[in-house]
Amino acid sequence: MTDADAQLPKAWPFEEAQKLALRAEAEGKREVLFETGYGPSGLPHIGTFGEVARTSWVRHAYGVLTGRPSRLLAFSDDMDGLRKVPDNVPDRERLRAFIGQPLTKVPDPFGTHESFGAHNNARLRGFLDRFGFEYEFASSSEYYAAGRYDGALRRVLECYDEVLAVMLPSLGPERRATYAPILPLHPRTGVVEQVRIDRVDPAAATVFWTDAAGERFETSVLGGRAKCQWKADWAMRWFALGVDYEMSGKDLIDSVKLSSAICRVLGAEPPIGFTYELFLDGHGQKISKSRGNGLSVEEWLRYAPPESLSQFMFNQPHRAKKLFFDVIPRAVDEYIAHVERAREEAESEAGSAALLANPAWHLHMGAIPEQAGSPIPFGMLLNLASVINADTPEMLWGFIARYRPGASPPSEPFLARLVDHAVLYYADFVRPQKRFRAPDATERAGLADLAQVLRAMPTGAAAETIQNEVYAVGKRHPFPSLKAWFLCLYQVLLGQAEGPRFGGFVALYGIMETVALIERRLADVPREAA
Repeated sequence: MTDADAQLPKAWPFEEAQKLALRAEAEGKREVLFETGYGPSGLPHIGTFGEVARTSWVRHAYGVLTGRPSRLLAFSDDMDGLRKVPDNVPDRERLRAFIGQPLTKVPDPFGTHESFGAHNNARLRGFLDRFGFEYEFASSSEYYAAGRYDGALRRVLECYDEVLAVMLPSLGPERRATYAPILPLHPRTGVVEQVRIDRVDPAAATVFWTDAAGERFETSVLGGRAKCQWKADWAMRWFALGVDYEMSGKDLIDSVKLSSAICRVLGAEPPIGFTYELFLDGHGQKISKSRGNGLSVEEWLRYAPPESLSQFMFNQPHRAKKLFFDVIPRAVDEYIAHVERAREEAESEAGSAALLANPAWHLHMGAIPEQAGSPIPFGMLLNLASVINADTPEMLWGFIARYRPGASPPSEPFLARLVDHAVLYYADFVRPQKRFRAPDATERAGLADLAQVLRAMPTGAAAETIQNEVYAVGKRHPFPSLKAWFLCLYQVLLGQAEGPRFGGFVALYGIMETVALIERRLADVPREAA
């Protein structure tokens, strides 16, 4: 894509990329730096995936839009002091002695790395590598110790009063009395000291402070002997590294404003920001890692492929979304639909602009794998599993092979993954919720009519043909609306409140099998799940 392109693709990563391109051009910057931040006091979570994935999509769009190079820095704040001992680690008592020390100085309770920070950093890298993200890993401890921040830290001391002027109005009276943008490390204990700074010496690059025992110290801020308080640290990092783009959640809006102001005090423009909305649990409450009321990456990947998680993250990042198990099937089928459309757009010269706006194109960084997507929607597989009470993938494959001759796990690898996921999702979420109801008089007449129509159709009738007949039956009977007719099909036949495109389901399950299902329900509608 070149500057000559008249219209920007209608996709939010391109909108973000254009903002960055205009800034880079104005500054004469050849290469731009993207950044994502990570606090390694805990394990990577689904929000970590979302932030890195979304940043990666903007980065890819930037490369397509400009043809210019960029880098993505995955930054770990591993020099932060250990605030408390996590509940989910072994040897907790031993770690209590290291409260306040940088995470890279705390022993690894798992015994696999040189420090707790290194352990969690390895988990972060493994997490990002698992999804194929392209990034450079950066450690706060290493950057401080290597002197990469020394120039920026001197600048913080030169602007110390101005930095304080930014921060103090945002603090309460007690915190204001002791707040300092610089945190010295205690020369004997190694603790990251949260103390008031008595005096700064920019020329010597030192700070003067008093510890809790009343002993006074002069500490150099260089070479990892001090670090910045976190909002100042964020700003200092932007200034030192020349970060051009960084995302953050809605809960950090005020922090971004303060860090941006500090960055300007230091003498640089803060990066272009992108504020994404937070996730909600199944009850519409904000997800909290401490409460564990959300959905983990591992849980999502038990029930659906990673492409569906990417699809969920791509959709409307500015909008708060429920992140719970019931959103998974829709995300899977949205991904499948986008892949199918992307292939059509790729084959059509007129569809190139639409292709660049297609989420699947972004999720796969412009190169959609040949075996991506599925000929059968995930929702359809779940409904088939529900009707036949599928305990194994083989039960589903028996119907799939008849519906799509020649289909097998080797020939349809993505479908094979969906089948495995569908069996697990059905067992854990669909089967426990199945509730059949008896049809009323109008519904009984409609179902009997449908059974008669289906019985007269050829065995290999197309899904669309069947769907048209289902519509026609619904229109022949006095239902309040066609929606009421389809609710009847789902609730009476499938035992659930929602269902698939019914013609497609009949084609997959079988016409005569569906007739038999209708007759069973009309003869003896069970009140509980089959």
